[in-house]
Amino acid sequence: MAKTRNRYGVAIAGVILHLMIGGVYAWSVFTKPISAYTGWKETSVSFAFSLAIFFLGMSAAFMGRLVEKFGPTVTGTISSICYGSGIALTGLAIQSHHLWLLYLAYGVIGGLGLGSGYVTPVSTIVRWFPDKRGLATGLAIMGFGFAAMLTGPVAQHLMALVGIANTFYVLGAFYFVVMIVAAQFIKKPRPHELPQAIAENAQRVSLTNQELTANQALKTRTFAFLWFMFFINITTGIGLVSAASPMAQNMTTMTASAAAVMVGIIGLFNGFGRLAWATLSDFIGRPLTYSLIFVLDILMLFVLLFFKTPFIFALALCLLMSCYGAGFSVIPAYLGDVFGTKELGAIHGYILTAWAAAGMVGPILLSYTHQVLHNYYVTLIVFVIIDALAMIVSVWIQRDFVTRRETKAA
Repeated sequence: MAKTRNRYGVAIAGVILHLMIGGVYAWSVFTKPISAYTGWKETSVSFAFSLAIFFLGMSAAFMGRLVEKFGPTVTGTISSICYGSGIALTGLAIQSHHLWLLYLAYGVIGGLGLGSGYVTPVSTIVRWFPDKRGLATGLAIMGFGFAAMLTGPVAQHLMALVGIANTFYVLGAFYFVVMIVAAQFIKKPRPHELPQAIAENAQRVSLTNQELTANQALKTRTFAFLWFMFFINITTGIGLVSAASPMAQNMTTMTASAAAVMVGIIGLFNGFGRLAWATLSDFIGRPLTYSLIFVLDILMLFVLLFFKTPFIFALALCLLMSCYGAGFSVIPAYLGDVFGTKELGAIHGYILTAWAAAGMVGPILLSYTHQVLHNYYVTLIVFVIIDALAMIVSVWIQRDFVTRRETKAA
């Protein structure tokens, strides 16, 4: 008889994998040094990050399929190869002054590594923790949110020690080794490997008691609604992230140095929000949690519009960032509740295409309206409107589930 594996060991391996790929959020640390070394415009360097996020979202749909077909260890290994080599090749692009290679290495190859790495542990951990789906996904995805806090200082030290290009060689090798080892521990639970009491809890948290394939899930109205809600949540959050510092300085009396401190603090709320909201969803349910996320979004956006006190403005942004992080951690558990875990990796991959779309729409919307109107008010009002629409959709889904239960009971 095969030895029963420890589900917490699988979860830790997933967190480690996400800590590695989450280093992508530290790209801003490299923007100015790369620009100074190569002579490229900072906007050109920044585009590599947007490209990486786009390929993350688009490749996740395909990679989610591979998780189901070949297992998370295989996709985790693919991620370690793509992400590690993409980071190392980024160093070569900088050293050789080839901008096209930067886009290929960091944007395309690195982005493919991000997509495969992001979907690898999430659906697997949900299967190991049917009784604590929110907590489990919150822990894994929190690692992705916090990674920049670790990568930033390390990268600064390495650049001072070995130079900008060599920093990417070192990081690429480190990511590859750590990720490929972690991937070997991320495996789906075998039949009857979970204790019966834990396995039975899967039905307790299920909203539909269904096990749908990815193709079946795609054809449902619920999937379309969840995609829309996820898209709106990220559009608002990533738009605010992209302009938090200049917005605070423009709309309040906050200084540049104070705004920089605020950016670091809202990063903490982004990370902790992933765990806190996901854990809360285990107690009050995913549908109500998502509705509360949009309610808080709308309230805090009004605070940004009408309150100019730096402390209140910063607090509102922190709460908005907790909601932004919450969207990522709650959605996998929500999908598991609605569609089951049969092909959760593939379904999660499909819904991550909303991230690819929102990553382009949010920052562009905010920067364009500011460029034309020279203020952030119109964009914030637009964010209020779309969040209100998403909240209506969220409540609509809740009513659908209530109606289904009442129909079955009758």
